[in-house]
Amino acid sequence: MSTSALTEAVPLSLCAREPHVPADRLVAEMVPPPRFDGVRFDTYIPDPNQPSQTQAVEVLAAFAEGLGGAHATGTGRRRWFSRRPAAPAGPRGVYLDGGYGVGKTHLLASLWHATPAEPALKAFGTFVELTNLVGALGFQQTVRTLSGHRLLCIDEFELDDPGDTVLVSTLLGRLVEAGVALAATSNTLPGKLGEGRFASADFLREIQGLSAHFRPLRIDGEDYRHRGLPEAPAPYADEEVTRVARTTPGASLDRFPALLEHLARVHPSRYGALTEDVAAVCLTGVTAVPDQSTALRLVVLADRLYDREIPVLASGLPFDRLFSDEMLNGGYRKKYFRAISRLTALARDAKGLTTQ
Repeated sequence: MSTSALTEAVPLSLCAREPHVPADRLVAEMVPPPRFDGVRFDTYIPDPNQPSQTQAVEVLAAFAEGLGGAHATGTGRRRWFSRRPAAPAGPRGVYLDGGYGVGKTHLLASLWHATPAEPALKAFGTFVELTNLVGALGFQQTVRTLSGHRLLCIDEFELDDPGDTVLVSTLLGRLVEAGVALAATSNTLPGKLGEGRFASADFLREIQGLSAHFRPLRIDGEDYRHRGLPEAPAPYADEEVTRVARTTPGASLDRFPALLEHLARVHPSRYGALTEDVAAVCLTGVTAVPDQSTALRLVVLADRLYDREIPVLASGLPFDRLFSDEMLNGGYRKKYFRAISRLTALARDAKGLTTQ
């Protein structure tokens, strides 16, 4: 196909998509995202200057091995009168405590892969995805669905919504009673005194009665997405973004303000389906996000794009200016810093598209 023919191609539009995701698909998709399909403990490269990273690999590998005899009936019910292997001694959960980009999700996914159980007996999802599952199935059905699992991994545990935190803590309490092992991560704010220590204290306080079930595991280090890498590329001109969208098979092209409006009409649990089979996201006219609700929706979209390794090419403002100072200093700042970090990484990934 000639270059002139390619330039006539009409790119996809995320704004034209309104996906429907059945509840059973939400359960089936509780596995590590595509970006982490192939990760294992031996593919994690510890920073030689951060011994806590090597220690984390050793502790988690032992934790996974210890789950070989963990309770998992596969039915979601206890078998009160059957003989079961004794549960491993010590806490039935681990909490990975550290800053952005130290590889917590890599390690959490590696734990999922290393745990000796069928995929159907292991669940992996973000805190938001877990709350979406409860919303789709109802609390009791979610308990029944997950109670037969050997392991539940929760990435990016959020502590900024008291209602959701209580909901998930109650759910985890029921799952612990059923013998399910737990693992969780959350982010520590950049520059926060004590790095992971305070995140760990916050996490254990918020989950209250579950604290005894978690062993905090601190992971020090700098954001690997910026470790030894160049600065994020500057935004491109509208014309270049449009050209790339038209010459990249499977790319989408949307005006950023229009996409933000569309996200308000699509439930966040469907953002993964919204980006299904999209090879690259091209955005023109990126501006500062106008309000908190819009910003939180954009954070979820950034997470789904990052999970699926979808590069993002944009014109307008650079991604580190998406959120106002007030937002970056407010209660949801952890989410906004994570979104900036991930969108910056995806912008780097998109740089190669401009040379095609």
